[in-house]
Amino acid sequence: MTRRFALTEYVDQALARAEYDKLEDGTFAGRIPMCKGVIAFGRTLRECEDELRSVLEDWLLVGLKLGHPLPVIAGIDLNKRDTVEAST
Repeated sequence: MTRRFALTEYVDQALARAEYDKLEDGTFAGRIPMCKGVIAFGRTLRECEDELRSVLEDWLLVGLKLGHPLPVIAGIDLNKRDTVEAST
C-alpha cells in the first residue's frame, strides 16, 4: 500500500495543471495558473518542469509560513488550521 501525504499530493496535482509554452528561442516557460506567481523557465521541457516544481515548493513554504491563502487543488485544502488546546 502506497502512503500519500497531503503536501506531496498537492504538489503533484498542481503540477498536473501546469501549462507550458515553447518560446521563440527554443526554450520553455511553465506556469501554474491557479498559483499566482509560480512561473519557471528552462532550456528543455524537463528542465522547465524541474524548475517549476522547485518554484512551486518554495511558493508553498512561504505561503504556509506567512499564512497566505492557498488555492484548493483537487479537494486538497492546505489552509485548514488545526486548533490545539493548551493544557493546564
